[in-house]
Amino acid sequence: MQVSLGKYHSASSSMMENEEPAQLKTEAETVEHILRHEKSAAAILYQLKIQHETQASDIQLTKDVLGVVATLGKVDDDNLSRLLSHYLGLETMLAIVCNTYEGVKALEAYDREGLINKSCGLHAVGASIGRPLDDPFLVICLEHLRPYAGKYIADDPQKRLDLLKPRLPNGETPPGFLGFPVNMIRIDITNLYSISNTGHGLRETLFYNLFSNLQVYRSREDMLKALPCIANGAISLDGGMIKSTGCFSLGHKGAVDVKFPKSSERLNLPENYFETEKRMKETRWKKDRTLEDIHREQTLVDHAKFNFETKKREFVQFLADSSSYAAPPCYPPGRVDTPR
Repeated sequence: MQVSLGKYHSASSSMMENEEPAQLKTEAETVEHILRHEKSAAAILYQLKIQHETQASDIQLTKDVLGVVATLGKVDDDNLSRLLSHYLGLETMLAIVCNTYEGVKALEAYDREGLINKSCGLHAVGASIGRPLDDPFLVICLEHLRPYAGKYIADDPQKRLDLLKPRLPNGETPPGFLGFPVNMIRIDITNLYSISNTGHGLRETLFYNLFSNLQVYRSREDMLKALPCIANGAISLDGGMIKSTGCFSLGHKGAVDVKFPKSSERLNLPENYFETEKRMKETRWKKDRTLEDIHREQTLVDHAKFNFETKKREFVQFLADSSSYAAPPCYPPGRVDTPR
């Protein structure tokens, strides 16, 4: 499986060397906008990655971090990216995403009084690179998210969720309905399968929890006509926004600082690529779980061996101590004891 995937990866790399795709440019722009928020946790992480790459690989707190929300998905349309960023808000777009709760705990430590220990975690890293972290920041833990439990669209390479389209009382789909943002986000292949410890990818964990069944409409007029069908919020391409049932977002939507990068088409993928990638992810996930099981079992075996050796020594010592009592008495030559 690694060989078959490696052929595509090498071809993809050579393509990127020959020409700089627009996707790389928009990704760089997103990171650049993140770095402008100098005192944010996201900026500290990316500053560490860019200027201290060797150090970052050795720091425990970065090992469980998948990235920042704004960099983990891509959107085909720049206007839609702006609207989705407005919907989530800057704090969520800059949220750090960790795989497990151990990764969350590594980012921030506390003293006995419950105060932040700034000599540990991300606070210490920020101070070491001249970017003290004073503002609160959001961290999302995939391990504690409830994943999407429904079906997926059959044979879809992006593993999109099979969500029920909204229906008017007459049974028809509302005019102007374009889809669900959770399915409009394009996710890198490496993050589609078995990212979390439960074996789920980013779409059914992170982005489903962020967007749920949020709907997209062509215009504000279409969105308002579809109000009876909107239960988890909606946005329209002309700037309309319903945050939740009965909660409308009004006013001018200013320029968005941090947006999702724009996606671009890549090389034509072989038919079995995504199936192989999925199997690779599942195999690696099973391998990691098996290694953890082996480690636990080995710990039990070592403990049992230790107890066995301890009991064995005690038993041998017991035999040695009791041998003197069990040996027959020795009499001098010629002496015979008669019973009384």
